[in-house]
Amino acid sequence: MSRQRQSSRPLLLAIPGIVCLTALLIIPLMMVGWESLLPHVAGRIGAAEHGLTFDNYREIFSPAYALYFYDTFRIGLIASLISLVFAYPIAYLIATETRSARRRFYITFFVSMMFLSVLARVYSIALTFGPVGFLRPISLWLGVNPNGQGMTEALVIMGLVHLTLPITALTLVSALQNINPRLLEAAQSLGSARWHSHLMVTLPLSTTAALSAFLISYSLCISAFIIPMVLGKGRVLFVSNLIYSRFGEVTNFPGGAAIAIALLIATLLIVYCLSSVAGRRREARS
Repeated sequence: MSRQRQSSRPLLLAIPGIVCLTALLIIPLMMVGWESLLPHVAGRIGAAEHGLTFDNYREIFSPAYALYFYDTFRIGLIASLISLVFAYPIAYLIATETRSARRRFYITFFVSMMFLSVLARVYSIALTFGPVGFLRPISLWLGVNPNGQGMTEALVIMGLVHLTLPITALTLVSALQNINPRLLEAAQSLGSARWHSHLMVTLPLSTTAALSAFLISYSLCISAFIIPMVLGKGRVLFVSNLIYSRFGEVTNFPGGAAIAIALLIATLLIVYCLSSVAGRRREARS
Protein backbone atom coordinates (compact mmCIF):
# COMPACT_ATOMS: atom_id res chain seq x y z
CA MET A 1 0.00 0.00 0.00
CA SER A 2 2.82 2.36 0.96
CA ARG A 3 4.57 1.57 -2.32
CA GLN A 4 1.42 2.50 -4.26
CA ARG A 5 1.25 5.82 -2.42
CA GLN A 6 4.92 6.51 -3.12
CA SER A 7 4.50 5.70 -6.81
CA SER A 8 1.46 8.01 -7.11
CA ARG A 9 3.22 10.99 -5.47
CA PRO A 10 5.15 12.07 -8.61
CA LEU A 11 1.90 12.04 -10.59
CA LEU A 12 0.11 14.11 -7.95
CA LEU A 13 2.96 16.62 -7.89
CA ALA A 14 2.87 16.86 -11.69
CA ILE A 15 -0.89 17.53 -11.90
CA PRO A 16 -0.62 21.37 -11.56
CA GLY A 17 2.02 21.45 -14.28
CA ILE A 18 -0.04 19.17 -16.53
CA VAL A 19 -3.13 21.36 -16.05
CA CYS A 20 -1.08 24.49 -16.81
CA LEU A 21 0.46 22.85 -19.89
CA THR A 22 -2.95 21.77 -21.12
CA ALA A 23 -4.51 25.20 -20.60
CA LEU A 24 -1.66 27.25 -22.05
CA LEU A 25 -0.31 25.00 -24.79
CA ILE A 26 -2.49 22.09 -25.85
CA ILE A 27 -5.88 23.82 -25.89
CA PRO A 28 -4.59 26.94 -27.73
CA LEU A 29 -2.86 24.69 -30.27
CA MET A 30 -6.11 22.78 -30.79
CA MET A 31 -7.88 26.08 -31.36
CA VAL A 32 -5.28 27.08 -33.93
CA GLY A 33 -5.63 23.69 -35.63
CA TRP A 34 -9.41 24.05 -35.77
CA GLU A 35 -9.12 27.60 -37.14
CA SER A 36 -6.82 26.33 -39.90
CA LEU A 37 -9.60 24.06 -41.20
CA LEU A 38 -12.18 26.82 -41.53
CA PRO A 39 -12.70 28.73 -44.79
CA HIS A 40 -11.57 32.32 -45.10
CA VAL A 41 -13.99 34.94 -46.37
CA ALA A 42 -12.36 38.01 -47.88
CA GLY A 43 -13.20 41.18 -45.95
CA ARG A 44 -14.22 39.27 -42.85
CA ILE A 45 -12.16 39.28 -39.66
CA GLY A 46 -11.53 35.66 -38.73
CA ALA A 47 -12.95 32.56 -40.37
CA ALA A 48 -16.40 31.69 -41.65
CA GLU A 49 -18.57 30.03 -39.05
CA HIS A 50 -19.49 26.94 -41.05
CA GLY A 51 -17.75 24.47 -43.33
CA LEU A 52 -14.38 22.73 -43.26
CA THR A 53 -11.71 22.95 -45.92
CA PHE A 54 -8.08 22.03 -46.63
CA ASP A 55 -7.59 24.98 -48.99
CA ASN A 56 -5.52 26.80 -46.38
CA TYR A 57 -3.02 23.92 -46.35
CA ARG A 58 -3.03 23.57 -50.15
CA GLU A 59 -2.07 27.22 -50.40
CA ILE A 60 1.09 26.58 -48.37
CA PHE A 61 2.53 24.40 -51.15
CA SER A 62 2.56 27.30 -53.62
CA PRO A 63 6.05 28.57 -54.62
CA ALA A 64 5.51 31.93 -52.89
CA TYR A 65 5.08 30.22 -49.52
CA ALA A 66 7.87 27.70 -50.13
CA LEU A 67 10.40 30.54 -50.29
CA TYR A 68 9.51 31.63 -46.76
CA PHE A 69 10.01 28.10 -45.42
CA TYR A 70 13.23 27.68 -47.40
CA ASP A 71 14.75 30.92 -46.08
CA THR A 72 13.62 30.17 -42.53
CA PHE A 73 15.16 26.69 -42.33
CA ARG A 74 18.26 27.54 -44.39
CA ILE A 75 19.24 30.70 -42.53
CA GLY A 76 18.28 29.14 -39.19
CA LEU A 77 20.51 26.14 -39.94
CA ILE A 78 23.50 28.33 -40.87
CA ALA A 79 23.09 30.50 -37.77
CA SER A 80 22.67 27.48 -35.46
CA LEU A 81 25.80 25.78 -36.80
CA ILE A 82 27.85 28.98 -36.46
CA SER A 83 26.51 29.47 -32.94
CA LEU A 84 27.43 25.88 -32.01
CA VAL A 85 30.95 26.19 -33.45
CA PHE A 86 31.60 29.43 -31.55
CA ALA A 87 29.88 28.32 -28.35
CA TYR A 88 31.69 24.99 -27.97
CA PRO A 89 35.19 26.36 -27.18
CA ILE A 90 33.64 29.04 -24.96
CA ALA A 91 31.76 26.37 -23.02
CA TYR A 92 34.93 24.30 -22.74
CA LEU A 93 36.79 27.33 -21.40
CA ILE A 94 34.13 27.85 -18.73
CA ALA A 95 33.92 24.15 -17.86
CA THR A 96 37.68 23.80 -17.37
CA GLU A 97 38.17 27.11 -15.55
CA THR A 98 39.50 26.31 -12.09
CA ARG A 99 39.30 29.86 -10.64
CA SER A 100 35.82 30.24 -9.24
CA ALA A 101 35.74 34.05 -9.54
CA ARG A 102 36.57 34.03 -13.23
CA ARG A 103 34.18 31.15 -13.85
CA ARG A 104 31.39 33.04 -12.07
CA PHE A 105 32.13 36.09 -14.20
CA TYR A 106 31.81 34.08 -17.43
CA ILE A 107 28.49 32.53 -16.42
CA THR A 108 27.11 35.85 -15.13
CA PHE A 109 28.04 37.56 -18.37
CA PHE A 110 26.23 35.03 -20.55
CA VAL A 111 23.19 34.87 -18.28
CA SER A 112 22.94 38.68 -18.24
CA MET A 113 23.11 38.66 -22.05
CA MET A 114 19.90 36.65 -22.12
CA PHE A 115 18.16 39.24 -19.92
CA LEU A 116 18.76 41.99 -22.46
CA SER A 117 15.85 42.91 -24.67
CA VAL A 118 15.97 41.15 -28.02
CA LEU A 119 14.96 44.39 -29.72
CA ALA A 120 17.89 46.27 -28.16
CA ARG A 121 20.28 43.51 -29.19
CA VAL A 122 18.94 43.54 -32.73
CA TYR A 123 19.35 47.28 -33.11
CA SER A 124 22.87 47.05 -31.68
CA ILE A 125 23.72 44.68 -34.56
CA ALA A 126 22.07 47.03 -37.06
CA LEU A 127 23.96 50.06 -35.73
CA THR A 128 27.26 48.18 -35.82
CA PHE A 129 27.11 46.19 -39.05
CA GLY A 130 24.15 47.72 -40.90
CA PRO A 131 24.16 50.33 -43.69
CA VAL A 132 24.57 53.13 -41.09
CA GLY A 133 27.17 51.29 -39.02
CA PHE A 134 30.84 52.09 -38.80
CA LEU A 135 31.64 49.04 -40.93
CA ARG A 136 29.92 50.57 -43.96
CA PRO A 137 33.19 51.93 -45.45
CA ILE A 138 34.77 48.50 -45.06
CA SER A 139 31.90 46.75 -46.85
CA LEU A 140 32.05 49.34 -49.66
CA TRP A 141 35.82 48.87 -49.88
CA LEU A 142 35.25 45.10 -50.19
CA GLY A 143 32.73 45.72 -52.93
CA VAL A 144 29.77 44.50 -50.86
CA ASN A 145 26.56 46.50 -51.17
CA PRO A 146 25.40 47.33 -47.60
CA ASN A 147 21.78 47.16 -48.78
CA GLY A 148 22.18 44.06 -50.96
CA GLN A 149 20.56 40.69 -50.45
CA GLY A 150 23.77 39.02 -49.30
CA MET A 151 24.55 41.65 -46.67
CA THR A 152 20.95 41.56 -45.44
CA GLU A 153 21.10 37.78 -44.97
CA ALA A 154 24.45 38.16 -43.22
CA LEU A 155 22.90 40.69 -40.82
CA VAL A 156 20.03 38.32 -40.02
CA ILE A 157 22.50 35.50 -39.38
CA MET A 158 24.56 37.78 -37.11
CA GLY A 159 21.43 38.67 -35.17
CA LEU A 160 20.46 35.02 -34.75
CA VAL A 161 23.96 34.06 -33.63
CA HIS A 162 23.92 36.97 -31.20
CA LEU A 163 20.62 35.66 -29.83
CA THR A 164 21.53 31.97 -29.52
CA LEU A 165 25.23 32.00 -28.61
CA PRO A 166 24.77 32.52 -24.82
CA ILE A 167 22.15 29.79 -24.36
CA THR A 168 24.09 27.39 -26.60
CA ALA A 169 27.27 27.90 -24.56
CA LEU A 170 25.48 27.51 -21.22
CA THR A 171 23.78 24.32 -22.45
CA LEU A 172 27.16 22.80 -23.27
CA VAL A 173 28.91 23.80 -20.03
CA SER A 174 27.24 21.23 -17.79
CA ALA A 175 27.94 18.38 -20.22
CA LEU A 176 31.60 19.31 -20.63
CA GLN A 177 31.96 19.57 -16.86
CA ASN A 178 30.91 15.95 -16.46
CA ILE A 179 33.65 14.59 -18.74
CA ASN A 180 36.28 12.97 -16.59
CA PRO A 181 39.61 14.81 -17.24
CA ARG A 182 41.48 11.60 -16.47
CA LEU A 183 40.27 10.20 -19.80
CA LEU A 184 42.16 12.96 -21.60
CA GLU A 185 45.19 12.44 -19.40
CA ALA A 186 45.12 8.72 -20.14
CA ALA A 187 44.92 9.32 -23.88
CA GLN A 188 47.82 11.79 -23.78
CA SER A 189 49.91 9.49 -21.59
CA LEU A 190 49.54 6.82 -24.28
CA GLY A 191 51.08 9.17 -26.83
CA SER A 192 48.03 10.87 -28.29
CA ALA A 193 48.42 14.54 -29.19
CA ARG A 194 46.35 17.04 -27.23
CA TRP A 195 44.14 17.98 -30.18
CA HIS A 196 43.70 14.31 -31.10
CA SER A 197 42.70 13.47 -27.53
CA HIS A 198 39.98 16.11 -27.63
CA LEU A 199 38.85 14.86 -31.03
CA MET A 200 38.60 11.24 -29.88
CA VAL A 201 37.44 11.76 -26.27
CA THR A 202 35.85 15.15 -25.64
CA LEU A 203 33.86 15.48 -28.84
CA PRO A 204 32.26 11.98 -28.80
CA LEU A 205 31.35 12.29 -25.12
CA SER A 206 29.69 15.65 -25.70
CA THR A 207 27.82 14.76 -28.90
CA THR A 208 24.45 14.44 -27.18
CA ALA A 209 24.83 17.79 -25.44
CA ALA A 210 25.98 19.41 -28.67
CA LEU A 211 22.90 18.06 -30.45
CA SER A 212 20.64 19.34 -27.67
CA ALA A 213 22.29 22.76 -27.82
CA PHE A 214 21.93 22.79 -31.60
CA LEU A 215 18.24 21.88 -31.44
CA ILE A 216 17.56 24.60 -28.87
CA SER A 217 19.41 27.10 -31.01
CA TYR A 218 17.66 25.93 -34.18
CA SER A 219 14.21 26.12 -32.62
CA LEU A 220 14.94 29.69 -31.46
CA CYS A 221 16.18 30.62 -34.95
CA ILE A 222 13.26 29.28 -36.97
CA SER A 223 10.73 30.81 -34.59
CA ALA A 224 12.48 34.19 -34.53
CA PHE A 225 10.25 37.14 -35.36
CA ILE A 226 11.91 40.43 -34.43
CA ILE A 227 15.34 39.66 -35.91
CA PRO A 228 14.21 38.96 -39.51
CA MET A 229 11.64 41.76 -39.29
CA VAL A 230 14.20 44.43 -38.25
CA LEU A 231 17.40 43.19 -39.87
CA GLY A 232 15.73 41.55 -42.88
CA LYS A 233 14.24 44.89 -43.95
CA GLY A 234 11.54 43.19 -46.01
CA ARG A 235 14.07 41.24 -48.12
CA VAL A 236 14.54 38.34 -45.71
CA LEU A 237 11.38 37.28 -43.95
CA PHE A 238 10.73 34.16 -41.92
CA VAL A 239 7.60 32.07 -41.60
CA SER A 240 6.82 33.77 -38.29
CA ASN A 241 6.64 37.12 -40.14
CA LEU A 242 4.27 35.54 -42.64
CA ILE A 243 2.08 34.26 -39.80
CA TYR A 244 1.97 37.75 -38.29
CA SER A 245 1.05 39.21 -41.67
CA ARG A 246 -1.84 36.77 -42.08
CA PHE A 247 -3.19 37.36 -38.60
CA GLY A 248 -2.45 41.06 -38.11
CA GLU A 249 -2.48 42.70 -41.53
CA VAL A 250 -4.89 40.82 -43.80
CA THR A 251 -6.97 39.23 -40.98
CA ASN A 252 -6.75 35.87 -42.70
CA PHE A 253 -6.88 33.86 -39.49
CA PRO A 254 -7.36 30.43 -41.16
CA GLY A 255 -4.39 31.03 -43.47
CA GLY A 256 -2.16 32.16 -40.59
CA ALA A 257 -3.27 29.20 -38.46
CA ALA A 258 -2.50 26.73 -41.27
CA ILE A 259 1.01 28.18 -41.70
CA ALA A 260 1.59 27.99 -37.94
CA ILE A 261 0.52 24.34 -37.83
CA ALA A 262 2.70 23.52 -40.86
CA LEU A 263 5.72 25.18 -39.19
CA LEU A 264 5.04 23.25 -35.99
CA ILE A 265 4.84 19.91 -37.83
CA ALA A 266 8.02 20.63 -39.83
CA THR A 267 9.88 21.57 -36.65
CA LEU A 268 8.72 18.44 -34.83
CA LEU A 269 9.81 16.25 -37.76
CA ILE A 270 13.28 17.84 -37.83
CA VAL A 271 13.74 17.44 -34.07
CA TYR A 272 12.49 13.84 -34.16
CA CYS A 273 14.75 12.86 -37.09
CA LEU A 274 17.87 14.42 -35.57
CA SER A 275 17.15 12.88 -32.17
CA SER A 276 16.59 9.46 -33.76
CA VAL A 277 19.87 9.62 -35.70
CA ALA A 278 21.76 10.66 -32.58
CA GLY A 279 20.11 7.88 -30.55
CA ARG A 280 21.04 5.22 -33.11
CA ARG A 281 24.66 6.36 -33.19
CA ARG A 282 24.80 6.35 -29.40
CA GLU A 283 23.40 2.82 -29.28
CA ALA A 284 25.81 1.68 -31.98
CA ARG A 285 28.78 3.01 -29.99
CA SER A 286 27.56 1.37 -26.78
